[in-house]
This record gives sequence, structure tokens and C-alpha cells, in this order.
Amino acid sequence: MTHRFDPTSLREYDIRGIVGKTLGTADADAIGRGFGTRVRRAGGTRVAVGYDGRLSSPELEAALIGGLTAVGVDVVRIGMGPTPMLYYAEATLEVDGGIEITGSHNPSDYNGFKMVLQHKPFFGADIQDLGRMAAEGDWETGEGTVSTADIEDDYVGRLVAGFAGGTYKIGWDAGNGVSGPIIEKLVKFLPGEHHLLFTDVDGNFPNHHPDPTDEANLVDLKRLVAEKNLDFGLAFDGDGDRIGAIDGEGRVIWGDQILSILAEPVLKELPGATIIADVKASQMLYDRVEELGGKPLMWKTGHSLIKMKMKETDSPLAGEMSGHIFFAHEYYGFDDAHYAAVRFIRAAHMIGKSVTELRGNMPALVNTPEMRFQVDESRKFAVVEEVLARLEADGAQVDRTDGARVNTPDGWWLLRASNTQDVLVARAEAKDQAALDRLLGMIDDQLAKSGLERGPQAAH
Repeated sequence: MTHRFDPTSLREYDIRGIVGKTLGTADADAIGRGFGTRVRRAGGTRVAVGYDGRLSSPELEAALIGGLTAVGVDVVRIGMGPTPMLYYAEATLEVDGGIEITGSHNPSDYNGFKMVLQHKPFFGADIQDLGRMAAEGDWETGEGTVSTADIEDDYVGRLVAGFAGGTYKIGWDAGNGVSGPIIEKLVKFLPGEHHLLFTDVDGNFPNHHPDPTDEANLVDLKRLVAEKNLDFGLAFDGDGDRIGAIDGEGRVIWGDQILSILAEPVLKELPGATIIADVKASQMLYDRVEELGGKPLMWKTGHSLIKMKMKETDSPLAGEMSGHIFFAHEYYGFDDAHYAAVRFIRAAHMIGKSVTELRGNMPALVNTPEMRFQVDESRKFAVVEEVLARLEADGAQVDRTDGARVNTPDGWWLLRASNTQDVLVARAEAKDQAALDRLLGMIDDQLAKSGLERGPQAAH
């Protein structure tokens, strides 16, 4: 028995596709067999399985469990819940790995699988290995068992363990993603006044798409904060591993700005600690971490890559522009938007300023959103190499951590190849619009020299 995956579904950090087109139950079965075989060959026997609120998740869960048990792995079902709840299960239950069935922040017809093996992210070569094993039918055989564990209350209890934050009026927008039931339970343990939006789990996402990095999805939360005169608002993506925030005036607090607020109390407690952010983060963040006595470290985009770097550098806190926030300080080191929300409340309280004041004190910079444009898969990494070669020949100040990040007197710009799609990603930040236009001119010039143009934006 062998299986072939659609090649587009085996991504860098997870397996993901359009249900019924590039992903289906046969794939779920093969993932179970391959991952289960890897678990057994590493000396393990038990895997936790959870799923998000998408309409296709239950049938994929059944097929995944079928594959896992067919290779002799015992499955612990934790039921429907966010990705960080699965990570929590993997960290605290006696299991050797975990799989969450989730389409993350993709449209409702997508679904996928995020995996953890022996407390380490399972990504890159590991995911390609599942493809090889399936093609060769290189799977163990056996008969596993299935049991269930109800950990939702334990997880919520862990989120608020040791909470010593202040009393605020907060808006929460779950976007009909799988965070809804967690937030309903969580706010009962928090002081203050809490107003909740869209906590019913609905895989059709009837109100707005659950991606808090797109400002268009924060309209309802802004309205709620304004109408109820709240202190700030928090928003979550479809599977609860990315956070968004707005202040009392409705201004967005972007991922790197959230991280700059969270870093302050952490660095007070752990002076000199390394705080990691991805290459898309503002220079403001790196300067702020330095100012607070920390060591800023710019690293590659991608939750698996950041987690590995945190372990290597013993970093207590890391974050990505996309709203993935990772706490190893008093937590497990994985990205958890609910825990980040609790720490955000606590940070504002410990700093002793309102969230609106914290946001208002940040340097006023102009920047582009993340610009994404289609480029042939075979060309995307080559283009970045061509750009790097030209820039270095010209003596530009370039950081090669993940693509090309170029510092100029006007500000900085970034061009990198996406690890998960056939797109190039660009971003720029400057002190004023004229400077930003000059930076965009540099990006366009480099793209033109490689025969490309910054055309229509590619979808996420």
C-alpha cells in the first residue's frame, strides 16, 4: 500500500490544502501512518490529536486516527480546540507527539495538519519525509488504541496560573474560530469588564475572516471598543495561535508592537535576555529591546524556525509580525495567542500605563503592509540571490538572515521568498512617506533587474 500527496500540500511548517482538491481523507490516513511510524521508530507509542472548527475537520480526524492506529500507535483524542491546546496536551500529557488538524488562517475550504514530535517542531525535511514514506509504503504495522482526554479546563487554568494583572475593560473577537469557547471560559477568571464577539465556532466564518493581521478583519472589534468605551481589544486567528490587538482609540497594535510591550516586564525580570523577532519586524522593536537592556535577535520567519532558535539561545520571548507570540518565560515556548493575551494584560498593568498611552508613545513610522506577489516556484529563491549579489556588489548594508533586508538612511526594506507559497514577500519602513517612496523605488529597481515587477498582490 502506497500513497502520493499533492506536491503543493507538503509545506515548510505544516501540511495544508484545499479539501476535496489537494487534500482529503486518504492524505489524512497516510499522514497518520507516516507520523505514527516516525513516533514508533523514535521509541514512542502515544500521540495526542486535536482539531479546529472547520467543517472538514471531523472526517479528517477520523481518517488520521485510522492511520495512526494502523501502525500501532495509541491515540489520545483531545477533541475540538485551538492549536495551542494541542501543544499544551503534547507538553503535559504522557504522549510522544501531537497533531492538530487546522486550516489556520486560510479560507474556509482549506484544512491541514500541524505536528510536534517529542516536544520539538516537526517541519521542513520531516514533512518531506512523510511524502517519501507514503510513496514507498514505508510504514510500520500494528494495532493501536483510542482514548479521550478532556483537557480544556486544565488548559484554561494554566493560562491564568499566577495572573497578577490589572482590571481593564476589554473587547475580545474570536472571529468564529476555535478560540471562542476558550475565551468564554478564560474571561471568567479575569478581573474587569469583558465584551465578547463571535465566540460561536462556525467553520463558514460568517462575520469576518479570522486573520487579525488584516486590518479589514478588525472593523467589528474597533466598533465595539468605541461604542463601549473599552481600554483595548484583542483578536484571534482561526486556530488560536496568532493574536491581534487595538488600543482604546482603535489604532492597530501590530505584532512587533505587541512584542515591544510584552518585552518590557520580561526584561525587567531577566536583564540582558535575548528577545527574538522575525525579519519583517520594525527597527523600532530591535531598538526598544536594546533600550530595555535586552539582546535583540533578528531571525527567519516561520513558527518552527523561531521555536528552534529560542531553545538554542535560551530566549524567554519571541514573536513574529504575523502575531505568533512565543513565551518560554513561565510557559512552554510555543506560540499561544490566549496566553499572549493574558500576558499582554499583565504587561500593561506592570508597566503602569494605559495601552492607548503605550501605543501612542511608539515612534511614528510609515511602513507598507506585507506585499506579496506571485513568482514562479523555480525562480523565487534565485531572484533573492540575484538581488543579494547586486546589493553586495554595490556595497549596500544588507542582512541575509532570511532573504535581503537592506538598511539605508531612509529606513529599511525587505525582499524574501515565502517558504510556503510561490510568492516573494516585500516590506519597507521609513520615517516619512517620501522616504518610503524612495525605498519602494529601490525594491522596484531590483525586481526589474531580475525581470519582475511588483504587480498585483498575491492572496495569503
